[in-house]
Amino acid sequence: MNNKEIDDLLSYLDFKDGLLDVVIQDKKSGRVLMLAHMNKDAFVKTYKEGKVYFWSRSREELWKKGESSSHTQEVEEMRIDCDGDALLVVVDQKGGACHTGHFSCFYRKIIDGELEVVEEKVFDPENVYGE
Repeated sequence: MNNKEIDDLLSYLDFKDGLLDVVIQDKKSGRVLMLAHMNKDAFVKTYKEGKVYFWSRSREELWKKGESSSHTQEVEEMRIDCDGDALLVVVDQKGGACHTGHFSCFYRKIIDGELEVVEEKVFDPENVYGE
């Protein structure tokens, strides 16, 4: 892969306020795992390495998924939406995707106006992050 290839891909993307919305989907189950954001650097590193990188708005830094938890995301497929302002990344998820210990960040369901946890944790975040 060369710089022209990367530049061509970047020309299809619309980084609103420097960020692109990214939906992460599990290859095996088809479940949506999380919604996060990439800046251009995160997109390029993800594309080049096949490991998912994000831009953390709270920490204001680039981070590689799994760098502290070992719960990694290997890229299987990347799709750009029709407007170029969102990305779907299909991954091979290793471990849980959510920092709360759940496989997916979407582990709560609204039922009769209340939130109900509908998914068991797959790991203890205290053991992983000390939370």
